[in-house]
Formats: sequence, C-alpha cells, structure tokens
Amino acid sequence: MVRRAYRQRSLIEVLLPDGDKLWDPTLRRIDALLDDEGLVDRVAEALARRHPQSQRRGRLGTPAAVVLRMLVLKHLHDWSFDECEREVRGSLVYRAFCRIDGERVPDAKTLIRLAHLLDEPVLKDLLAQLVALGRARRVIQGRRLRVDTTVVETNIHYPTDATLLADGVRVLTRGLQRLGQRVRQRARSVARRVFEIAQRSRTAGARVSPKVREQSKARMKRLYQGLLGITRAVVRQAEAATARARREPRAAQLSITIELVKRVVAQTRARVLRGELHFPGKVVSLFEAHTEIIRKGKLAKPTEFGRLVKIQEAEAQFITDYDVCARGQSERALWEPALDRHITLFAHPPHLAVADGGFASRRNEQAAQARGVRHVVLPQQAREERSRTARAALRWRTGSEGRISALKRRPGCGDVGTAARVGCTGGSGWA
Repeated sequence: MVRRAYRQRSLIEVLLPDGDKLWDPTLRRIDALLDDEGLVDRVAEALARRHPQSQRRGRLGTPAAVVLRMLVLKHLHDWSFDECEREVRGSLVYRAFCRIDGERVPDAKTLIRLAHLLDEPVLKDLLAQLVALGRARRVIQGRRLRVDTTVVETNIHYPTDATLLADGVRVLTRGLQRLGQRVRQRARSVARRVFEIAQRSRTAGARVSPKVREQSKARMKRLYQGLLGITRAVVRQAEAATARARREPRAAQLSITIELVKRVVAQTRARVLRGELHFPGKVVSLFEAHTEIIRKGKLAKPTEFGRLVKIQEAEAQFITDYDVCARGQSERALWEPALDRHITLFAHPPHLAVADGGFASRRNEQAAQARGVRHVVLPQQAREERSRTARAALRWRTGSEGRISALKRRPGCGDVGTAARVGCTGGSGWA
C-alpha cells in the first residue's frame, strides 16, 4: 500500500539536540523545497500505478517522500543505488533528510524498481511544480526566455562496423546459452578479425601509397566477409532457438537483439561491399539503440553519439523545461513548442525570447510575435547590423552555454543512458 511519509519523531532530534548544525546549507535549501505537498502527492500518484489496488490494499510500501528524497540525494552526489542505500543507512543527517529516521532504509533493488515508475511525465510535472514554487517566492516571473540545445552523449564505445558485429556475436551467444542452447564459441576468431581490421585500417588512408592502400582495403574486405559470415551463422541459430521457445521472456528479449544485429549486418554489407556510406537508420550501439549520430560543427568533436536535448531557461538561470528531442529533429522545429511551454508555465508570453542561429528563421520570429513576445532575438544579421537591444540580449543568451556546461559537469548528467532521457535537467530548477 502506498504511503506518503512515516509518522514518528525525528531520530536526529532525539539523539542530537543540536543536530541541525550538521546539515549542509545546500542540503537544507533542497530540504525546504522538497517539503511541498504537491511534489509528494505527484510521486505518490506515480507509485500507485504499480498495482491497481496499491492505494488501498497490500503491505505498507516505501513512502513517497522517502523515494523522492533518496533519488534526489543519489542524483546530487552521483551515487549508485547501492552507494545511496549504504550512505543513507549510516548517516543520521541523510536519514533525517530522507524522512527515514529510525525506520528501515529501502534496499537498492527496491529503489531501482520504484525509480522506474518516475518516468518523464512525472519528472515534467515535478519540474512544473518547482517553477510554480519559484514564481510564488518571486525568484522568477517568466519575463525572459532563452533556449539552447546540447548533445548528451551515450556511454558507448566508438562504433565501428567490426566492433558492432563482434558485440552482436557476443550478445547472441550469451543469450543462446541462457536459453540452454549449445553454441559454438567464436569469440577468438571474431576478436582476431576485429583486431586485424583495426590494424589494416591504419594503412588504408590517404597518407599511404595507393598500392598499400588498395592492398589494405582488399584485405579488410575479406576480413569483413568472414566476420559477416560468422555473424549470420549465429543469427540463424538464434532465430531457430527463439522460434522453439517463443513463450519464454528471454526469447522475446533475444528477438529484439536479433533484429538489431540484422540491421548491423545490413549496414556493414552496404558500406563494405557496395560502398554506400549513407545508410538510413544506422545502428551505433546494441545496448543503447536510441543513440543518434549528431554533427553540430564543433572543431574539437565534429561527430557525437547520443541524443539532442533542449534546455530552456527563464531569468535567474532557472531551468523551466527540458526535452529529449526526437530522432532527426531540427532546432528550428523546437522554437514554437518552447514558446508554448513557457506560456503554459507562466500564463503569459515572455518579454524577451532569444536563441542561437540554429533557431533563426523568419517563420519563428513571426510565431513569437504572434504569441505576444515583445523582443525576439534570433541572430541572422551580421554583428555590426544588430541593434543595441539585440546585442544585450545575445550577451544574456550566451549564459545558456555556461548553464549547459555546468549541467554536464553536475553529477549524473554525463550520459544519456542514466540522465538525459528523463532526469538530467530535472533537478537543475533547484539551483
């Protein structure tokens, strides 16, 4: 049964009358913000979706306030779930912050299961309530809006066709063994081919003589053909095994991996054998299949692998919304939804709305003016042609670069697999 909080006297007040002096100032401010009934109610609603009758029946579960505060503490210190459990169990201050006090600390597995219930709509609602708190305390008024995007990279190895094929063989072999199938061990032959392909690729560039380059390319093609043959053999065996064990959950998961590996085989065959460099829907990871290939024109990192995340802020560097963009979505298509979201949160359009050149278009300027925005600054004109207001607005816009840099340095925001899908920027509204 879902509970909102424990009902007892604080343990730290009993054991340490002056224990409030042990609190970190930042933790104290976060504690005051989280002490809001609306936030706890929203988490309790999410936890109630786990089972149809969980609000009225069943054994008492972990309270919503405890779940919310433990996840905030985990994100704040970049702990794993096991580390979060251990640290909270051994600290009176963390017990008091999480509203656990003398009760049992939920273990890591319980916290993982409950964290999955706080999906993107829940975190969006929590962030909207934080925006409402900011308005009530006059921290923000919604007079300004700045929008920017960044690439949050996925925690994957650099994708090459050879390594992706090797990943496919390894994962399918492991899945077949879990289904009880006898599988030929091909790890050594695959690793040998992948290693030689990597070595040959060093002499297949433009810096070597044409003769050496052609010899290396021919050898790499033969190695890829052998690697493709091994992968197709494992795929055929995996398809036969999943057809015989359709009702097993592991067979369903293995079927998803089979489809990904077949796409890797198709894109490798297209590039290596037919010379097609632009294959639609490329797979760059079997473990983070949502990863995109993104090029934003950076000199230090021309190609990034991850997802595009939109960040929008109001004044006082308060992040009001975030969004993990759809695959292939352009920055210009994000401008109007950002304006609509701002109007929804503040009930009025901003006086000033700025973004970088990726959002600039005549249609976006007209869309902002139609919504009542007084000053729209989307830099298209040359620097010397900009007005004084536009130059001041663009100086304020550059602050979004620093905010994004701070977000990426913050714990838990380093990769899309753990953060940016739903929660990388969710806690930044507290800053």
